[in-house]
This record gives sequence, structure tokens and C-alpha cells, in this order.
Amino acid sequence: DETGAYLIDRDPTYFGPVLNYLRHGKLVINKDLAEEGVLEEAEFYNITSLIKLVKDKIKERDSKISQVPVKHVYRVLQCQEEELTQMVSTMSDGWKFEQLVSIGSSYNYGNEDQAEFLCVVSKELHNTPYGTTSEPSEKAK
Repeated sequence: DETGAYLIDRDPTYFGPVLNYLRHGKLVINKDLAEEGVLEEAEFYNITSLIKLVKDKIKERDSKISQVPVKHVYRVLQCQEEELTQMVSTMSDGWKFEQLVSIGSSYNYGNEDQAEFLCVVSKELHNTPYGTTSEPSEKAK
């Protein structure tokens, strides 16, 4: 304007950490603030030392998330021999076959015994960055 002031139309939420870095030389990001937003601002202002710090922080965060151990949920399903192929071939929603245990035959249809099995299946539950786990769909339940 006539006084020499410039208007920079940027998000003030993400500019706070940039301004504090320029004042103090330290990167401090509120835990509720996305690092990617701060990175966008650092790149907009072309502050290379801050860009490197934010990218390093993002890499550190992502490596912590990927190191979280995967949890498994197991189910044991009882089925007859004739149902086995269909049951295994129609598993969905991330369920996978683990083990088949024969438990003999307890039913007698006509002259034929039907073999029975316990089918063990499993599914991975991945932790999200906020500590909750993904819920299985209604189909999986």
C-alpha cells in the first residue's frame, strides 16, 4: 500500500511455527498442527533450513508410525467338509486362511460320514496414528 506494507494472504495457523523459527531458530510445532502445513509455508517463503527441519520431523513421525506392531485377530470357524471350499474361497475384508484342523466326523447322513473341520482365519488390525484400530466391516463381523 502507500505506506510500503505488503499483504501476504497465507494461513496464519501454519505461519506461527515459521515466525517462531525466524525469531528463535527452533522448530516448535503444536501436536494438533499438521507438519505438512508448516512445510508448505516454509517452502512458500523458501526458508531452506526450516524446510529441512520440517521434512526431518515428518520422516521421524512416519517411521514411528510404521514401526507400530501389527495386531492380529483370529477366528475359529467350524464347518463340514462340503462347506470348506466355499468358505475359504469367499473370505473377504482382509481375512486370510491360517490353519485347518480335522475334528473327525460327528454327523451321519445316510451311509456317509461328513468330516468336520475347524478353520482358523486371521486379519491384521493396523493402528492409526491416533492410537485407535480399524474396525471390521459388518460383512466381516
